[in-house]
Amino acid sequence: MSVAPPAAVPSVPSAAAFRGRIGRDPRGGHYAVPHRYRLHLSTACPDGLRLAIGHSLLRLDDSCPVTFLPAVPDRPDSGYAALRPLYEAGAHHYTGPASAPVLSDDWSGRIVSTHTPDILRDLDRFAPDGRAHLYPRGWESTIDAVERLCAEGIEEAAQRAGRAGAHPGERAAALDVLLDTLGRLERSLAGEEYLVDGRPTAADVELWVSLVQLDTVHRYHLDASAVHRVAGHPALWSYARRLAAHPAFGTHLDLDGIARRHHGHCQGLEAAGAAVQILDWAGHAAEIPGPARRREPSSRVRFPHGS
Repeated sequence: MSVAPPAAVPSVPSAAAFRGRIGRDPRGGHYAVPHRYRLHLSTACPDGLRLAIGHSLLRLDDSCPVTFLPAVPDRPDSGYAALRPLYEAGAHHYTGPASAPVLSDDWSGRIVSTHTPDILRDLDRFAPDGRAHLYPRGWESTIDAVERLCAEGIEEAAQRAGRAGAHPGERAAALDVLLDTLGRLERSLAGEEYLVDGRPTAADVELWVSLVQLDTVHRYHLDASAVHRVAGHPALWSYARRLAAHPAFGTHLDLDGIARRHHGHCQGLEAAGAAVQILDWAGHAAEIPGPARRREPSSRVRFPHGS
């Protein structure tokens, strides 16, 4: 007796399926041209905050507009209503959430990408010649290493260290990873203003957003002793304080939105560390001057290649 193979189950499009890239070749479809693309983001979301900072550092206001979205989607189960037409235009019978951030093509009304690392790199290539880049030539592998270090050693480790119901040994091991990562970054920043190349790059965007998340989100699930140990890295937090007063960073800091987004998504238990704030983020962001003051970069290497 023969058995018919099961019918293939059609895949359901998800936000992760949108991974287009902006190139320089017009034959590729999505090529770099001013006023064609648009960012849709919420700065209460860490990925949205990364893109907003990168967009400001690249000074793309005149060539790639930004639509800022509320901290909490207006449709909790299905995302942002304003983004729904973009998703439906890009994927037939799309039923997933219309989440942000999104890079869209105003010419076609479709989504180019929802993948933040790709978007940030494409915006960097999109910047006019003569402007400082987020991924300076020769530093790409170092910046990639910093991004992995922040994702695994800060974001993921902090989540595991504060996870409700986790075994105490698992939480302690995750805290050790977090503290080891912060210690490595502390040593790299001692006496330095930026991580690489003497100026703000994608490495600084990644680290600063990770530190914002650590103090405004993950801290709430750590005990007071752990938070005091996290705070015991003076060079690292002095660096975070300086960048909070940088116009491209601090002006996008939405502390109320981060809190509302956290409370809307978080299922964990609040711990004693919630009462131990590390930085006065609002106070430092308020120090941003009118015209941005330029500082001459040092000629010293900030972060060793290949680390």
